[in-house]
Amino acid sequence: MPTADELISPDGIRRLSGILQEAAPVASRWQAVADSAALLRPLGLSERARTVGDALLADCGRDYEQLAHAVRRSLTRADLTGWMIWPVSEAVAVGATASGTGRHFDDGLDLLARLTPRLTGEFALRTFLVADLDRTLATALTWTGSPDPAVRRLASEGTRPKLPWARQVAALNRDPAVTLPVLDRLYTDASPDVRRSVANHLNDVSRLDAALAAEAAARWLRKPESTTPALVRHAMRTLVKKGEPAALELVGFHGGGEDVKVVGPLLSKTDVPMGGDLVFTARITNVSDGPVSLAIDYVVHHLKANGRPAPKVFKLAKRRLGPGESADLTRSHSFRPLTTRVYYPGAHAVQLQVNGHRYDRADFRLLKADGPVSPEAGE
Repeated sequence: MPTADELISPDGIRRLSGILQEAAPVASRWQAVADSAALLRPLGLSERARTVGDALLADCGRDYEQLAHAVRRSLTRADLTGWMIWPVSEAVAVGATASGTGRHFDDGLDLLARLTPRLTGEFALRTFLVADLDRTLATALTWTGSPDPAVRRLASEGTRPKLPWARQVAALNRDPAVTLPVLDRLYTDASPDVRRSVANHLNDVSRLDAALAAEAAARWLRKPESTTPALVRHAMRTLVKKGEPAALELVGFHGGGEDVKVVGPLLSKTDVPMGGDLVFTARITNVSDGPVSLAIDYVVHHLKANGRPAPKVFKLAKRRLGPGESADLTRSHSFRPLTTRVYYPGAHAVQLQVNGHRYDRADFRLLKADGPVSPEAGE
């Protein structure tokens, strides 16, 4: 994962200041932008984007029309590209939505669509969504017909309810159905990037309303392209892990429960050192009269700092078994600390989950480390 300094860097922002001054000179000589480069070191990525965006507005006297003119002139430069675009798009969004009359709103959205092929306008689009949800979604719907896949992707990615790194839009979390018209137009898109965005967007919806997401996926499968089944599998991944029956059926899994016999997990040892591995085996047998298609996961019940267990589901295998057939499985699960997860010594447990059904738990203890254990990069 690149660092903030590798993305929105002081040198990059000083280059942005020079590009703006050459393309669209202003009285301030874009000095606030240049000066903002010295403020970035302690800031995270989104804070850097906002800080430089504020400097852009300051250099324009918070005059949206002057800012928009400068940005359009700068778009003639091929070197206005990459992560320096994020603060530019943030300034455009803030400036365009600042007017009480909203008279710059549509122009700001148009400029955002022009910027997005240079990087992405998905983060800045959140400011428009907060300011006027209906107006922004209406424009996003028109973007689904753009010849540029970057703009079509913006329509889906920028309106995701749970977009990573982005500000939350409360209205999208309250009513995730409002973005489905955009997804309905894009799920068969020719661009893999657009389709992946659609799948991630519907996965976000599934975390808010499982039935709504499953209904949308089922509707798409009734009018599919060759790429639709793969898109639906990716979109249903959270619901499949949770064992939602509708999602499991949509992606082709059936059986489980009384259709299978699960033996295990059988542990190689019940004391696991911090930084070590938990090794277990299991056997799953189809005891029904017909074939079964199984999503086999395992659940680790981690002990948390508050002394309570917290389950996390991990993928294990996919198997198709005829009547009487068995699958033997082995897994080694690492307990080396991660940058994104802290492990606590004490009582833990692991169990199998087959098509959403959970079976017997096996208990084990995670032991204290004898010395420091260096964390690895997060998952």
